[in-house]
Amino acid sequence: MRNDIILEAGGLTKDFAGFVAVNGVDLQVRRGTIHALIGPNGAGKTTCFNLLTKFLQPTRGRILFKGEDITAMQPADVARLGLVRSFQISAVFPHMSVLENVRIALQRARGGSFDFWRSTAVLDTFNERAMALIADVGLSSFADWVAVELPYGRKRALEIATTLALDPEMLLLDEPTAGMGHEDIDRIAQLIKRVAADRTVLMVEHNLSVVADLSDHITVLTRGRVLAEGDYDSVSTNAEVREAYMGVGHA
Repeated sequence: MRNDIILEAGGLTKDFAGFVAVNGVDLQVRRGTIHALIGPNGAGKTTCFNLLTKFLQPTRGRILFKGEDITAMQPADVARLGLVRSFQISAVFPHMSVLENVRIALQRARGGSFDFWRSTAVLDTFNERAMALIADVGLSSFADWVAVELPYGRKRALEIATTLALDPEMLLLDEPTAGMGHEDIDRIAQLIKRVAADRTVLMVEHNLSVVADLSDHITVLTRGRVLAEGDYDSVSTNAEVREAYMGVGHA
């Protein structure tokens, strides 16, 4: 049904001075799912993700969120509609504590600016919700840590917490497990699963075991076009997908 589609792209194209990085991509993300955007290096997935999250403007095509045309909107305006990209819009200040970071993000979500000069008593009104978010991402024991001192995986969890402070209806994750060891990958994968319980998630992810574990639906890109779509079992056994990833049939 049409009202199941929360994010939709039609004919999405991006031309960089004659180089077509994304070429006529059609995409539909269903409400309440985890949808992965994958592809080999150079497939155009990062450009496509930047178009969907409004960090690039398309050369052609249009993007709809909850039925509203957002093609010409700026990222901040789209975020106010409930479509938020983690690790980009989130505010993580390296020399502030975990609690302070989440508290400031909550302040922004409620319509304030980053008022560092406001009294401690005013900022303390955000503490309860901030600590709840910190607990949600498994950082309760790190609440007083300065962000720059966090282990890498914990820092990514903090970035997700500051994004969740904006109360997004749909969360966009750009390679959430990049650069992580096995323990951190497992922790972030479980966090994504919890976050997705009452939200829609679209993620670009290179780790195919994470994709297999988390994704309800997968779109595979190659050379700027959609190569295949479906669940992990159907996509992973697709001969064209295997060729695109593994180079089967090429010298």
